[in-house]
Amino acid sequence: MKKILVPFISLLFLAGIVIGAAANGTQEAKPMALLTQAPAKFNDLVTAAQKEGQLTVIALPHDWVNYGEAISTFSKKYGIKINELNPDGGSGDEIEAIKANKDNKGPQAPDVIDVGLSFGPDARTAGLLSPYKVQTWGTIPENVKDADGYWYGDYYGALAFEVNLDVVKTPPQDWADLLQPAFKGQVALAGDPRTANQAIMAIGAAALANGGSFDNPKPGLDYFDKLNKAGNFVPLIAVPGTVDSGETPVTMRWDYNALSNRDKSDGNPNIGVIIPASGVVAGVYVQAISAYAPHPNAARLWMEFLYSDEGQIIWLKGYGHPVRYADLAARGVIPADVAAKMPPAAAYTKAVFPTLAQEASNKQYIADNWDSIVNVKVQAKQ
Repeated sequence: MKKILVPFISLLFLAGIVIGAAANGTQEAKPMALLTQAPAKFNDLVTAAQKEGQLTVIALPHDWVNYGEAISTFSKKYGIKINELNPDGGSGDEIEAIKANKDNKGPQAPDVIDVGLSFGPDARTAGLLSPYKVQTWGTIPENVKDADGYWYGDYYGALAFEVNLDVVKTPPQDWADLLQPAFKGQVALAGDPRTANQAIMAIGAAALANGGSFDNPKPGLDYFDKLNKAGNFVPLIAVPGTVDSGETPVTMRWDYNALSNRDKSDGNPNIGVIIPASGVVAGVYVQAISAYAPHPNAARLWMEFLYSDEGQIIWLKGYGHPVRYADLAARGVIPADVAAKMPPAAAYTKAVFPTLAQEASNKQYIADNWDSIVNVKVQAKQ
């Protein structure tokens, strides 16, 4: 069943269920690193995190939902060094990093992850996550969080065409346009479609635009097979640098990333951000703490920061719709200049939110069938 944007927003942003997050006596008796929710004395968590002195994050480009500001603000606020791993990695890379470093307390072991929705439940099932409920837990809608606190939604966006308008004079308005000869050697994905959530969702969007669905993603793979056979597909993971250089002048990217890239380029080159006429897909990302985190208290403090009003507004400044948006709006704490920069709501009226089950099955199908149907290795620029 397709989940349309408006009903989803009603659930996501109008849910007002408040769950008590106060710590009890048993909670306070646990070692700080084992806390599953904020301690009664919040400064105890701050002190424990500062004693650890470091937080290791992974796959957080500074221009992704304004993570650069989030990282620098947190580090300055608490005096904690942030070790950044593989900033251009995908959700699958983050999960593999936890698995590969279970017995490693060194700098290659991530403390926290930010992954596509379907990766959260899978990681919990695999025993890779540690539960923790932030102080603002009650304002995170029920349908985008694990009831026990193993993972929770952080922000969402819709997939858009990011276009270098200095190279592409007639920008695409829909998926069918990309098959035209004018786009020969110009179209790329923003990740490996077998492992990166952003690329996987792009294939789901192509399926929607070509008679398929998240229950039937094959038309999406068939579409990319046609794109490749037409000579239009570039098997290079598109990053801002390759878009700017013209190596990948058209890519499918989350709107918040594309809009951030547009602002950063400041007209040089001229970047266009286009929500396609059909096959509009929106997706939620989730946060979680590694069960093997070398700095478990710093990880918990990072979550508290991200889910505070300050952290949520930082994401909003990066064009991501934060999960606590309804609460922020109801209390009137969103700065007017930040709200004014967000794209108009009309651009999202046709967006489809796949369910958690659909995302999981779509991810598996694409990972299993990309090589046999499209048979192109998508990799980062060497």
